[in-house]
Amino acid sequence: MHASSTRTINTCLVGLGLSLGLGLGVFSLSAAAKDTVKIAFIGPLTGSNSSHGLGGRNSAELAVKLHNADAKSKYNFQLISLDDECKPNVGVQVATKAAADNAIMAIIPHYCSSVAIATVDVYRQFSVPTVIWAAVLPEIIYGQKIKEMHRVSATLIKQNQVAAQFLTGEQKYKRWVAIYDTTDYGKSMYKYFSQYLKESGGTMLGSFGVGADQQDFNAELTKIKELNPEIIYFGGLTGIGVRVLTQMHKLGINAQFQGTSGIVGEAFVSAAGALAEGTIAMYDSPPVAKLPGGKFFIEQYAAAKYNEPPEAYGPYAYVATSLVMDTIEKTGPNRKKINNELGKVKDYDSIVGKVTFDEYGQNINPTTTKYVVQDGKWIDWSDSEYASGKRKLKGR
Repeated sequence: MHASSTRTINTCLVGLGLSLGLGLGVFSLSAAAKDTVKIAFIGPLTGSNSSHGLGGRNSAELAVKLHNADAKSKYNFQLISLDDECKPNVGVQVATKAAADNAIMAIIPHYCSSVAIATVDVYRQFSVPTVIWAAVLPEIIYGQKIKEMHRVSATLIKQNQVAAQFLTGEQKYKRWVAIYDTTDYGKSMYKYFSQYLKESGGTMLGSFGVGADQQDFNAELTKIKELNPEIIYFGGLTGIGVRVLTQMHKLGINAQFQGTSGIVGEAFVSAAGALAEGTIAMYDSPPVAKLPGGKFFIEQYAAAKYNEPPEAYGPYAYVATSLVMDTIEKTGPNRKKINNELGKVKDYDSIVGKVTFDEYGQNINPTTTKYVVQDGKWIDWSDSEYASGKRKLKGR
């Protein structure tokens, strides 16, 4: 082949790469010669929590695309996406599938805490490096010290402490009823909130555990209506949260609705519609636009033209995936070396700020932010008309 023909082909390939949005840095034909390293993402890609799983998957995929476009990277990464359906039994199956595949060097798993806690022993058994992107149950990391387990998102403890102190202190609420799903996630949410509520001077008039797939809450809500609380605390995820809120409205329960990080995201406000207005929840990160790399993430996500929004934990999925790839760039594709290196992570620069793992593998830096739904969007309480006094929460 003539040299001129080679240059023409190379020019076309470069143009194709740029047209596909592959360029952070210069597109390089040498990328094809790089060794390919497999990593896996696991989340609920189907079912009632799929919006969060798909947003996380998209964000992880975006991190991989941008990393592979960097001519300076040593490796080309391939993301394997698996669906845990937010079901522990399915989660164990797909976690085992990924962990048993020796070609997969690390796993970025789980939105649902009930799934994450069920899979800990799988990751330990296969010594596969794991960086959780969302699941907030404390025991996943703190239940036992396991070198394979790491988490960039927060635990659920701080958000419940902040919620109790804010709502009893600044907002002067006194009387609560709790309704929570009976998964490990829901029970832990209720445990910590009720503890901090008591410390803050609030009163829990009653509590109701419900099934994670329960559809009808008429019995529980009828009893709750009789108790006449100022606030209903909900500990659970988006799908069940929307059903509870909708059925509260039908029964004429006019209490303030308070959720947890499990309902923060576009899926909740989209499904609940006007009923979502004024809902309060705590989430351990400022709004994406306020993150150190938030503008970059928003622009790149939009440019990728995904069909789904990143949802609340998308940025953390992006960070977990980037951290895994950057670690492998240092150590090479070796599970033992990756695990050892992840254990040393301190002040890692990311779009959500610095990431530092404690001795258990938990990121110690997430900051709890108060959120409220205003005009169909979750916004920082401090930026809302509720904070300014222009709008009022129920009963205030």
